[in-house]
Amino acid sequence: MPLTSTLRMAALALLWGSGFLWIKLALNHGLSPAQITITRCALGTAVLLLLARSAGQRLPRDRGTWGRLTVAALFCNAVPFALFGVGEQTVDSGVAGVLNATTPLWSLLIGIVLGTDRGLGRLRLTGLFLGFAGTLLIFAPWHRSGLLTWGAVALLAAAASYAVAFAYMARALTGRGAPLAVSAAQLLTATAWTTLALPAAGPVRTDATGLLAVGALGVLGTGVTFYLNYRLIADEGPTSAATVGYLLPVVSVGMGAVVLGEDVGWRVLAGMGVVLVGVAFSRPRRPYPFPSTHGGSAPSPPLSSNAGRAGSQPPGRCHYAP
Repeated sequence: MPLTSTLRMAALALLWGSGFLWIKLALNHGLSPAQITITRCALGTAVLLLLARSAGQRLPRDRGTWGRLTVAALFCNAVPFALFGVGEQTVDSGVAGVLNATTPLWSLLIGIVLGTDRGLGRLRLTGLFLGFAGTLLIFAPWHRSGLLTWGAVALLAAAASYAVAFAYMARALTGRGAPLAVSAAQLLTATAWTTLALPAAGPVRTDATGLLAVGALGVLGTGVTFYLNYRLIADEGPTSAATVGYLLPVVSVGMGAVVLGEDVGWRVLAGMGVVLVGVAFSRPRRPYPFPSTHGGSAPSPPLSSNAGRAGSQPPGRCHYAP
């Protein structure tokens, strides 16, 4: 891999993985989950609109695409973004990053239930069981100090919401329009969804740290990361880009421990290792075809650098990060 792509991958992992830290900092400095969600969607939309404009890509114009984006934005942005804010009120940012890594496992489970995932085998089923066993190890409901709380359930629900969105978008949005423009449109729709929570957001009582945290989350963790992922896929392909997903929980745990002083016990570390092994086993052996980066049209990147099927995700804004 060229040095440029390696550096881009490192930057992408750092920015995506640090999203859990920004959420925790924003919460600790007075912002509510609704305020964080609304602000990050609006800032991310602004970044993506600028990127789409600079690339000469236009927003979709047909009602059908906008209708599909409305559904996608709900399950791939508005709901999980809000649930991450709710979950991290009681759960450490590092643990949130580990639980987020279960998204591909939920995708595989949904595929099994719906009968759409036919590439099953012993290895992938083993990965599914390992992934959820690792999650159970992190929760440790048998232990008095276990993590089985409503916050942890909200984080798992966020990961499952991403998986639902992937299943829907793979059928409804694949190949529709230029990826940067469609992503901007989806996040614009998510911003509209989140504004419905304004009455419950409450007054803004924060300081400079809270504003910087939510600003970094929206601009860097929601807007800039999409472009980095887009370029990495265009240069190296979806399989290489998918490896970033394995670094996200490592980054979240490390930054939570270093910056916030979060206690990382052996059980969380062991559970993280089991979850990541399970995710690796659960992937299909051969990724879906990926559009050529040469020619008149831009490639359609996966929505997530760590989605259940590397390279199979349609264009849109649904990276599976906080």
